[in-house]
Amino acid sequence: MLKSLMSEVLSPAERLRYSRHLSLREIGVAGQQRLKAARVGLIGAGGIGSPAALYLAAAGVGTVGLVDFDVVDESNLQRQVLYDSTHIGMAKTTVARARLEALNPAIRIVAHQIELCAANIEQLFAHYDLIIDGSDRIGTRYLVNDACVLYGKPLVSAAIHRFEGQVMSFVPQRGPCYRCLFAHPAEGLVPNCADVGVLGVLPGVLGTIAATEAIKLIVGIGQPAIGKFVIYNSLDMNFRTLKLHKDPACPICGENRSIHQLIDYEQFCGMKVMETQTQEVKTDGKSEITALELKVKRDEKQNFLLLDVREPNEYEIAHIEGSTLLPLSQLPGRFHELDQFKGKEIVVHCKSGVRSKKAIDFLKQQGFTRLVNVAGGILGWSDQVDSSVPKY
Repeated sequence: MLKSLMSEVLSPAERLRYSRHLSLREIGVAGQQRLKAARVGLIGAGGIGSPAALYLAAAGVGTVGLVDFDVVDESNLQRQVLYDSTHIGMAKTTVARARLEALNPAIRIVAHQIELCAANIEQLFAHYDLIIDGSDRIGTRYLVNDACVLYGKPLVSAAIHRFEGQVMSFVPQRGPCYRCLFAHPAEGLVPNCADVGVLGVLPGVLGTIAATEAIKLIVGIGQPAIGKFVIYNSLDMNFRTLKLHKDPACPICGENRSIHQLIDYEQFCGMKVMETQTQEVKTDGKSEITALELKVKRDEKQNFLLLDVREPNEYEIAHIEGSTLLPLSQLPGRFHELDQFKGKEIVVHCKSGVRSKKAIDFLKQQGFTRLVNVAGGILGWSDQVDSSVPKY
């Protein structure tokens, strides 16, 4: 139970709306009053945030804050159930606020159309009692975790990847935090869901679980996933729960912590370092070219290897004729296949230009020097060169 919450009186209309909650002995009037008094900040209004926000609003959580800087894209509609086709191009928080206010006019919805960062997170978190993190950026996940530890905010963290999802809850002084499980970011060679795909219904499951955890923590019922790491595999229809222990050496919540204030999370997660290293790799004065420049190189029949580092299923959807497929996820075990091209120019592309930069950084470490990134990837190729190449 969140001790800071004060009870709020329920109106007759609210007693009718929440009557099924009031019938539950574990919730009752007192529990519903706590929900009405609660303020929940939701990081990300996407796949996980959509169902979480809908159920928090329906449950009567008094204030729901939506933090997202993105707009609705057509590719979101496969899984982000807050939106429909008429919302494409509109700010997610604006659309979501209207949808949630229509669902429950008795609560307060706050739209934060911002990109969360170390400079604004303390002021934002001051307005909320509990945080749900449904973001899809690894740097944001560490930022939110560290802020929750430093500012004493309970956190429900949920994530998805392809057919699998995971969730854990953290309450200060009561259990391990995200860093106790993941002390350091992965190497960055694993594609995100925009690159490798995600089952559309998966975030619905994880977002609903995250909302359930938040309600349990607010009301003070059941056993929240504190000290637990819950893994859901949709293909096997299997839930696994790993028991977690607080790491005494954790740099943020351990006995002798080394982090006492928020840090540079882009640098910590390797994003700035990766970009700097990639830009050092130049061929004929250029480390990056546009799709149009790639077309010129092809038209002039210049001698180079065009390397596609997307996944095989993406290659099947759309590819540039004559490219060689070697997925970024397989690169650490297969880069020797490129040894014959070490003295040759290698032009690397992916979907948008992010994974190709990671591939270039990795190949540089293996001794490759003539490496060029295609800015905008195959999306740029579709926009600038060949509109028949489908976007996905």
